[in-house]
Amino acid sequence: MLASFQIDHPKTLNYRTDSSLPIILESQNRGFKNYVFQPHNVFMNEKGVFAYANQIKFKSQVLNSFTLEDEKVLKLNNCSFLFIRQDPPFDMAYITSLHLLELLGKKVRIVNDPIGIRNAPEKILMLKFPKIIPPTLITRSINEIEKFSKEYDSLIIKPLYGNGGESVFLLTKKDKNYNQIIENFLNKSSEPFIIQKFIPQVKNGDKRVLIVNGKPIAAVQRIPKKNDIRSNIHVGGKVIKTKLTKTDLKICETIRDQLIENNLFFVGIDIIGNYLTEINVTSPTCIREIDALNKVNISYIYWEEAIQLKNHRADIFAS
Repeated sequence: MLASFQIDHPKTLNYRTDSSLPIILESQNRGFKNYVFQPHNVFMNEKGVFAYANQIKFKSQVLNSFTLEDEKVLKLNNCSFLFIRQDPPFDMAYITSLHLLELLGKKVRIVNDPIGIRNAPEKILMLKFPKIIPPTLITRSINEIEKFSKEYDSLIIKPLYGNGGESVFLLTKKDKNYNQIIENFLNKSSEPFIIQKFIPQVKNGDKRVLIVNGKPIAAVQRIPKKNDIRSNIHVGGKVIKTKLTKTDLKICETIRDQLIENNLFFVGIDIIGNYLTEINVTSPTCIREIDALNKVNISYIYWEEAIQLKNHRADIFAS
């Protein structure tokens, strides 16, 4: 049995916090032969879809005990499972790989579905649910920003396709760097950026909720460093144990049908106060932190659900 993983190169991953490595280890524990590759390694010809890939093997249950075999051409059509867990940003190499992986059809169970990923940029999918997100503006227009800032005194500005808390700023008219921050976003890329009403509850952090096959599994509260508005672990946020509230569950229920419709099997959502602030579909994190705080095994649950869903789909296509 073969399983393949489109991820960042394993040697660049932080084995203490990375969420892809435990999923691959669980795959090995279930008897799969596992391969890893990056978007630029994918190609197709008249015989199918392929990738230059490395077999990955763990010597023990320790996540930095892996070795990588020499690169080989892997026919992705022969995989039982293929997992797309590439970190943003969405660039053309990434988008092209999604188009090529889409050609694999129904025999390969792809998590998350490449069409679903392509149609669900992480800060855009949430716009389908205006009642549960903060007031939001997506623009490159200084005039629109001016109007928005008159309505809300404090704003958050961030890249539309960023991740890990990179380039997230508190924006207020009183800030002497107000114009410079906006100019920096305008000069940095040709893309629109996202501006949201500042949510004061961010001082208490945000809640990352992991959703598997439409069902909320567990959560963790991420607390920002002192004098920082970002709670991402990549920028020094810490994590504490938390529970899912009625509001959290209501948010999960609100987006559930949209996730299932787009075959978004594994999703991480961010909640601040009563607001949904992001839907992560490319490489949801915090598996390790939730496991440690709650003494659970998210990777095991993940695989149980993935196999059950694949078997269900196989029955449908056979009938």
